[in-house]
Amino acid sequence: MVKRAVLILGGNQGDRESLLESAKKMIQTEGEIVTESRIYQTEAWGDVADQDFLNQVLVVETEKDPLKFLVAMQKVEMELGRIRKKNWGNRTIDIDILYWDSEIIDLPDLKVPHLFLPMRKFVLVPLAEILPDFMHPQLHLTNEQLLAKCPDPCQVVPYQKK
Repeated sequence: MVKRAVLILGGNQGDRESLLESAKKMIQTEGEIVTESRIYQTEAWGDVADQDFLNQVLVVETEKDPLKFLVAMQKVEMELGRIRKKNWGNRTIDIDILYWDSEIIDLPDLKVPHLFLPMRKFVLVPLAEILPDFMHPQLHLTNEQLLAKCPDPCQVVPYQKK
Protein backbone atom coordinates (compact mmCIF):
# COMPACT_ATOMS: atom_id res chain seq x y z
CA MET A 1 0.00 0.00 0.00
CA VAL A 2 1.35 3.43 -0.96
CA LYS A 3 1.86 5.90 1.89
CA ARG A 4 2.78 9.57 1.83
CA ALA A 5 5.79 10.52 3.89
CA VAL A 6 6.41 14.21 4.48
CA LEU A 7 10.12 14.89 5.02
CA ILE A 8 12.26 17.85 5.87
CA LEU A 9 15.81 17.93 4.54
CA GLY A 10 18.38 20.31 5.91
CA GLY A 11 22.07 20.93 6.25
CA ASN A 12 24.58 23.66 6.98
CA GLN A 13 27.95 22.07 6.12
CA GLY A 14 29.69 21.60 2.79
CA ASP A 15 28.01 22.39 -0.53
CA ARG A 16 24.51 22.66 0.93
CA GLU A 17 22.70 22.93 -2.42
CA SER A 18 24.50 19.97 -3.92
CA LEU A 19 23.87 17.87 -0.80
CA LEU A 20 20.12 18.59 -0.96
CA GLU A 21 20.08 17.55 -4.63
CA SER A 22 22.06 14.37 -3.89
CA ALA A 23 19.72 13.50 -1.03
CA LYS A 24 16.68 13.93 -3.28
CA LYS A 25 18.18 11.64 -5.94
CA MET A 26 18.85 8.99 -3.29
CA ILE A 27 15.36 9.38 -1.79
CA GLN A 28 13.90 8.75 -5.26
CA THR A 29 15.20 5.17 -4.96
CA GLU A 30 12.95 4.67 -1.90
CA GLY A 31 9.80 6.26 -3.32
CA GLU A 32 8.52 8.96 -5.64
CA ILE A 33 8.88 12.63 -4.75
CA VAL A 34 5.46 14.03 -5.65
CA THR A 35 5.77 17.56 -4.22
CA GLU A 36 8.61 19.73 -2.99
CA SER A 37 8.80 23.15 -1.41
CA ARG A 38 11.21 25.85 -2.40
CA ILE A 39 14.56 25.78 -0.65
CA TYR A 40 14.77 28.09 2.35
CA GLN A 41 17.76 29.59 4.11
CA THR A 42 17.16 29.44 7.83
CA GLU A 43 18.85 30.53 10.99
CA ALA A 44 20.14 27.69 13.14
CA TRP A 45 17.56 26.47 15.65
CA GLY A 46 18.49 25.40 19.19
CA ASP A 47 21.62 27.54 19.70
CA VAL A 48 24.01 24.71 18.83
CA ALA A 49 24.85 25.02 15.12
CA ASP A 50 26.92 28.01 14.05
CA GLN A 51 25.87 28.52 10.41
CA ASP A 52 22.61 29.00 8.50
CA PHE A 53 20.87 25.94 7.09
CA LEU A 54 19.23 25.21 3.78
CA ASN A 55 15.93 23.39 4.29
CA GLN A 56 13.34 21.85 1.99
CA VAL A 57 10.16 19.84 2.55
CA LEU A 58 9.31 16.87 0.31
CA VAL A 59 6.24 14.68 -0.04
CA VAL A 60 7.29 11.15 -0.97
CA GLU A 61 5.01 8.27 -1.93
CA THR A 62 6.46 4.96 -0.80
CA GLU A 63 5.45 1.37 -0.29
CA LYS A 64 7.95 0.88 2.52
CA ASP A 65 6.79 0.64 6.11
CA PRO A 66 7.75 3.58 8.36
CA LEU A 67 10.69 1.91 10.14
CA LYS A 68 12.24 0.57 6.92
CA PHE A 69 11.81 4.01 5.37
CA LEU A 70 13.49 5.61 8.42
CA VAL A 71 16.44 3.23 8.08
CA ALA A 72 16.71 4.11 4.39
CA MET A 73 16.74 7.84 5.22
CA GLN A 74 19.44 7.32 7.86
CA LYS A 75 21.49 5.47 5.24
CA VAL A 76 21.15 8.47 2.89
CA GLU A 77 22.37 10.74 5.70
CA MET A 78 25.38 8.52 6.37
CA GLU A 79 26.30 8.22 2.68
CA LEU A 80 26.25 12.03 2.46
CA GLY A 81 28.64 12.42 5.39
CA ARG A 82 26.28 12.92 8.32
CA ILE A 83 28.05 12.50 11.65
CA ARG A 84 25.83 12.58 14.73
CA LYS A 85 27.66 14.59 17.37
CA LYS A 86 25.21 16.97 19.03
CA ASN A 87 21.46 17.39 18.81
CA TRP A 88 20.71 20.34 16.52
CA GLY A 89 24.41 20.79 15.71
CA ASN A 90 26.20 21.30 12.41
CA ARG A 91 25.59 18.63 9.77
CA THR A 92 25.93 17.91 6.08
CA ILE A 93 22.37 16.59 5.81
CA ASP A 94 19.51 15.76 8.12
CA ILE A 95 16.31 14.03 7.04
CA ASP A 96 13.34 13.95 9.41
CA ILE A 97 9.96 12.33 8.87
CA LEU A 98 7.37 14.97 9.75
CA TYR A 99 4.17 13.13 8.83
CA TRP A 100 3.28 9.62 7.67
CA ASP A 101 -0.08 10.15 5.99
CA SER A 102 -2.30 11.11 8.94
CA GLU A 103 -0.98 8.33 11.15
CA ILE A 104 0.32 8.70 14.68
CA ILE A 105 3.43 6.57 15.23
CA ASP A 106 4.88 6.23 18.72
CA LEU A 107 7.81 3.82 18.62
CA PRO A 108 11.15 4.03 20.45
CA ASP A 109 12.98 4.95 17.23
CA LEU A 110 10.24 6.92 15.46
CA LYS A 111 7.73 9.51 16.63
CA VAL A 112 5.36 10.86 13.98
CA PRO A 113 4.16 13.55 13.69
CA HIS A 114 7.60 14.91 14.50
CA LEU A 115 7.59 16.13 18.11
CA PHE A 116 9.19 19.53 17.43
CA LEU A 117 7.21 20.30 14.27
CA PRO A 118 4.89 22.94 15.88
CA MET A 119 7.85 24.83 17.38
CA ARG A 120 10.06 25.17 14.31
CA LYS A 121 9.51 27.91 11.78
CA PHE A 122 12.09 26.35 9.43
CA VAL A 123 9.75 23.34 9.19
CA LEU A 124 6.43 25.17 9.16
CA VAL A 125 7.23 27.76 6.48
CA PRO A 126 7.96 25.18 3.73
CA LEU A 127 5.20 22.89 5.05
CA ALA A 128 2.64 25.69 4.85
CA GLU A 129 3.86 26.46 1.32
CA ILE A 130 3.02 23.02 -0.07
CA LEU A 131 0.53 21.58 2.45
CA PRO A 132 -1.20 24.59 4.02
CA ASP A 133 -4.46 22.77 4.79
CA PHE A 134 -2.98 19.46 5.96
CA MET A 135 -4.25 18.77 9.48
CA HIS A 136 -1.84 17.75 12.23
CA PRO A 137 -3.40 14.48 13.44
CA GLN A 138 -2.84 15.20 17.14
CA LEU A 139 -3.16 18.98 17.42
CA HIS A 140 -6.04 19.24 14.91
CA LEU A 141 -4.60 22.41 13.41
CA THR A 142 -3.51 22.93 9.82
CA ASN A 143 0.12 23.61 8.96
CA GLU A 144 -0.88 27.20 8.17
CA GLN A 145 -2.51 27.55 11.62
CA LEU A 146 0.54 26.02 13.29
CA LEU A 147 2.78 28.52 11.50
CA ALA A 148 0.59 31.42 12.63
CA LYS A 149 0.93 30.26 16.25
CA CYS A 150 4.64 29.36 16.10
CA PRO A 151 6.72 31.27 18.68
CA ASP A 152 10.04 30.61 16.87
CA PRO A 153 11.80 33.94 16.12
CA CYS A 154 14.31 32.46 13.61
CA GLN A 155 14.50 33.96 10.13
CA VAL A 156 13.31 31.69 7.28
CA VAL A 157 13.68 33.17 3.79
CA PRO A 158 13.57 31.73 0.25
CA TYR A 159 17.08 30.76 -0.78
CA GLN A 160 18.67 32.76 -3.56
CA LYS A 161 20.90 30.46 -5.61
CA LYS A 162 24.38 31.79 -6.16
